[in-house]
Amino acid sequence: MGFAPGTFQTTPGVVRGVRVPDLNFQVESAEVLEYAAAPTLLFRLYVENVTGEPIRSVSLNTQIRITTAQRHYNAAEQERLQEVFGGASQWGNTLQSMLWTHTTVLVPPFSGSMVVNMPVTCTYDFEVVSAKYFHALEDGEAPLEFLFSGTIFYRGADGALQIVQIPWEKEAQYRLPIQVWKQMMDHYFPNSAWLRVRKDTFDRLYAYKARKGLPTWEDALEELLRVRAEEVER
Repeated sequence: MGFAPGTFQTTPGVVRGVRVPDLNFQVESAEVLEYAAAPTLLFRLYVENVTGEPIRSVSLNTQIRITTAQRHYNAAEQERLQEVFGGASQWGNTLQSMLWTHTTVLVPPFSGSMVVNMPVTCTYDFEVVSAKYFHALEDGEAPLEFLFSGTIFYRGADGALQIVQIPWEKEAQYRLPIQVWKQMMDHYFPNSAWLRVRKDTFDRLYAYKARKGLPTWEDALEELLRVRAEEVER
């Protein structure tokens, strides 16, 4: 099915005297998606078309940012976040909003409003800044900002299929409970954490583990830490 000529619009609301869809968004909740190939949070996104036309579908792109300045950090959290933001004395300059991730969701047909599941794949790779940030928080909430874009498909008054772009100013705020993040990582990696090292570092650790006859990688790391602690105490 093709599009009617001249039906591409760029600004929701009213364009050239013709009313077009205008979507608003609100993040209602977040929970752990228990069965997935990687750690995943499921956000419940409320979508409303305030102008009322039936919507055929929406190709919804979302940029999720962490608005780091919108919460308090205790002394332990500040210490753990030094690698991300530097010392607390620098935070006036370094505590800036940062990108977490991008995601795309296809919103099915609806009239008026609906709630959409928005899965967001997460990482426990401590080379990634967002993973360091979430891990450093003890409790409370992580302030998030959702920035929306994409394409709305709908039928005009003449029945022809129309499209309109979601304007960049469409956004929503949500405060993610840190306990939800921790529950997710405990679910996918119970009592575990992931570290990525260079191949040559891994080869040296592997050789050390074999030479010492240590059964697990944890035993090898514990042995290295014990030896280092004894050297420091001398």
